[in-house]
Amino acid sequence: GGAGSTGTASARLGARKTPSPSKQSMSATAQPPAQIDAGQSKEAARSKWEAADEDDLRREVQAYRNELDAVKQKLLKLGEAVPDEDDNKRLSMDSDGDLAVEDLDPSEWQVPEHCIPIRGDVREVAWEKLAGKCQFDVIMMDPPWQLATANPTRGVALGYQQLCDKNITDLPVQSLQTDGFIFVWVINAKYKMAIDMLKNWGYDLVDEIVWVKLTVNRRLAKSHGYYLQHAKEVCLVGKKGKDPPGMRGGLASDIIFAERRGQSQKPTEIYEIIEQLVPNGKYLEIFGRKNNLRNFWVTVGNEVCGWNHLADLAAKAEADTDNKEVVVEPAGEPAQEAKVEP
Repeated sequence: GGAGSTGTASARLGARKTPSPSKQSMSATAQPPAQIDAGQSKEAARSKWEAADEDDLRREVQAYRNELDAVKQKLLKLGEAVPDEDDNKRLSMDSDGDLAVEDLDPSEWQVPEHCIPIRGDVREVAWEKLAGKCQFDVIMMDPPWQLATANPTRGVALGYQQLCDKNITDLPVQSLQTDGFIFVWVINAKYKMAIDMLKNWGYDLVDEIVWVKLTVNRRLAKSHGYYLQHAKEVCLVGKKGKDPPGMRGGLASDIIFAERRGQSQKPTEIYEIIEQLVPNGKYLEIFGRKNNLRNFWVTVGNEVCGWNHLADLAAKAEADTDNKEVVVEPAGEPAQEAKVEP
């Protein structure tokens, strides 16, 4: 309804003094520490929120949702117009309570000016064409490991397609790099398999990076695990051949403390670590998504905003007699040189 009808409805709702079921249930259970009176100072309110643990915050959020649902039902009984669920869609969450990547701010999907996004199914990409044009100093990949348990995400749909182990191990990663590093994000169930995969690709396991997940309150962002609660992710570091040009070891840390973000979204600190280890390098990310696009990186995946398929590029290059090619310049080169030409 209009402003007048909404005000009338609010007046009628305000006349009712019966507490909502959600408030009754909250009083009967443990009270979240975030119950704040209007007269409290901002400092006191902030301290109470900061003292709340994750369960307290989840209860508080649920209480607000219950209140909204109760108001919605009252409005419907009064004959007031209420937006449909599609008009006021709630953000979807993954099994860890993270926002799905598709629901994050669209500004995060702005394609950086000096990145090279290549959209395509990694199982069909013409990797040999890319390998023939560029040998990378660093490769990073976050494989969509196939989860084998009966209910791995506890009923919450994943926002990406999983691949079987063979689809991942069959990737010709070894052809993309003569000397350099590979960074592979791994889940607990695939730890040994990932180490064996690196060995088969010709890499030695030389290190690992641990991402400690934090909430907005800088507490551990715990999620479900079979034996223990999980609050970290591991990225294996492999090395092949000689050190890449300009490699600077012993500077970056192997621990990342960062807030968790969208589903499967890794912290930006991993890129900073790589770029500190190999400054002005040639960087490739496999299984990239829209949120992974970064200046001076080549990002390949079926969810990036870029060219439809590397095979199309290869076919055009073969038919072109002008000898145009994929150009991947290091970060220190002029911006206009970092591009893909047909």
